[in-house]
Amino acid sequence: QVQPVESGGGLVQAGGSLRLSCAASGSILGYTAMHWYRQAPGKQRELVATMTNTGNINYADSVKGRFTISGDSAHRTVYLQMNSLKPEDTAVYYCNLRIGVAAYWGQGTQVTVSS
Repeated sequence: QVQPVESGGGLVQAGGSLRLSCAASGSILGYTAMHWYRQAPGKQRELVATMTNTGNINYADSVKGRFTISGDSAHRTVYLQMNSLKPEDTAVYYCNLRIGVAAYWGQGTQVTVSS
């Protein structure tokens, strides 16, 4: 059973930084991509960053230049470095692991940015 587990969320002032981690337990053989999503209160879940197993990386326009997704050499842990945080970045951040046609979600970690 594959289970992504996020950590690293918290409360930070605007302009500050946080680094989120997503550690995947279980076999990730056949992994195709790791994604970070976020969901703010009253809003739909949105895709923030993607890293594929071939090294392709994409970001939502709202975080380009501020967020960086990266992974360890085995891609069992994926990070989201978040700099220059803004109050509008406040959300629950979710890790999503794609293995073939299956998608596995973490439980989420809360990020709160105060103004």
